[in-house]
Amino acid sequence: MNKKETINVQGTEIILLSHKKEDYISLTDMAKYKNAEATGLVISHWLTTRYTIDYLGIWESVNNPDFNVTEFRNIKSECGTNGFVLTSKQWIEKTGAIGIIAKPGRYKGGTYAHKDIAFEFASWLSAEFKYLLIREFQRLKEDENQRLSLEWNLQRTLSKINYRIHTEAIKEYIIPNIVTKEQIVYTYANEADLLNVALFGKTAKQWRDENPDKNGNIRDYATLEQLVVLSNLESINALLIEQNLPQGKRLVQLNAVAITQMRSLGENKNIKQLK
Repeated sequence: MNKKETINVQGTEIILLSHKKEDYISLTDMAKYKNAEATGLVISHWLTTRYTIDYLGIWESVNNPDFNVTEFRNIKSECGTNGFVLTSKQWIEKTGAIGIIAKPGRYKGGTYAHKDIAFEFASWLSAEFKYLLIREFQRLKEDENQRLSLEWNLQRTLSKINYRIHTEAIKEYIIPNIVTKEQIVYTYANEADLLNVALFGKTAKQWRDENPDKNGNIRDYATLEQLVVLSNLESINALLIEQNLPQGKRLVQLNAVAITQMRSLGENKNIKQLK
């Protein structure tokens, strides 16, 4: 679980975390809007309402295959009785819930909930607070999407620039002095597919045959990590071509580089934060 962003709603700073590629919002921070000195009590009061229990039960039933329905029914039957108290930790431990997370720690510690649940909590706090929270959340997501789109386009442009360098190396070191246009096109396509096989494990034609309903080509559907590695492979292949290394040996080396770099990028925190 990593910190993604902090948004401000009516003067209250609220942390958003990414957990299993889903957005979770700090209920503890949100509860400060109601009572900054007793956030746990605010959350507990919300959890004791019949509507909250019903909603959480529905959410978990849809999204959590390991949800303990028996314990949920027991909690539901006790809800509303005298002395009924339920904390987020008790809810999680008894039902195996995943929609709410109790996270220890000084800075990011507290109770977090999936955005679907957090918005319901916000509604219980205040209709105005919920509206402003959703608006700020949507603004944040729009900013993230724009940033990701810009990064993808930048990498795509870089890939195209390196492709020019790549084709110049092919022209100078592979294509004979006197060739037909058909031979030139074939050579370029052959070298492009060398990179496709090294990175994607298939040629452009194989990808098209497997995806007849998709427009564009295999590289148009590449991930951010794949575009970064592709850009690097084009530069490396240009150097290997200058060294007169046979295509078969270049493929082995490029494939090894692709595997290493994809593994490295998969562990890179900066790349993960762009997603």
